[in-house]
Amino acid sequence: MNLRCVSWLRGWPLLVGLAVTGPAHPQSLQPAPGITEAVYDGTLSLPVAGIVSRRPFREGDFVEAGQVLLELDSRLEALECQRRRLILEHRQSEYEALRRLFEQNSISVKKEELDKARADYEVARAEFLMAEEQLNRRRLLAPCVGTVAEILPELGEAVQPHQALVRLVDTRQAWFVANVDPAWSARIQPGQTVTLSLETVPAPIQVTGTVTFLSPVVDPASGLRKVKVLFDNTQARIAPGVAGHLLPAATAQR
Repeated sequence: MNLRCVSWLRGWPLLVGLAVTGPAHPQSLQPAPGITEAVYDGTLSLPVAGIVSRRPFREGDFVEAGQVLLELDSRLEALECQRRRLILEHRQSEYEALRRLFEQNSISVKKEELDKARADYEVARAEFLMAEEQLNRRRLLAPCVGTVAEILPELGEAVQPHQALVRLVDTRQAWFVANVDPAWSARIQPGQTVTLSLETVPAPIQVTGTVTFLSPVVDPASGLRKVKVLFDNTQARIAPGVAGHLLPAATAQR
């Protein structure tokens, strides 16, 4: 604002204008751009090599956690597992028979014989568990509920350890990920409900979400902080990957 005051110079009044600067208006927030991501988007593999023998699902199928997505030929591993099971059962019966005799104070069983039988049983049990694990490693299981987005190898195709095999996504919830400037980061915190504008077809839609993460550090190159907002997508209105904006409260639709 401008103030006018009177000063006296040699008996004559003199008007003096003073410029007083008031407090600066805080900079208004602008919508922060970002991208949407599926809450789970994983490319799965197996730790062993082999030939693809079974693909029970097709791309686009919905699967539950624990279902077999892909299986390698496992005939040899299954036979080895069966052999180890028979050995285990035999060692177990031998050990239990000797233990019963020993507990009856039978002089025909020495403690050394019982200890050896127990050791043989424990070794057989460990070898069976190892064979069972080798068999299980030839089956690719879904780690969570989701939709099969891509199956890479064909039936009969040879694959290598840790080769990408199946892409599984869970879009029932989605992330909105943005990098915001200090003006934004000073006004949001984890647990806060915010509004997003997402660029869907035929027109953008607004959804609400919850801030689940605000990076504790600022990127030194850009001066921005990463923020993640979790929102519901059970109706599949949003295809993760579309862009959008984090809206200031004043611009969100009431």
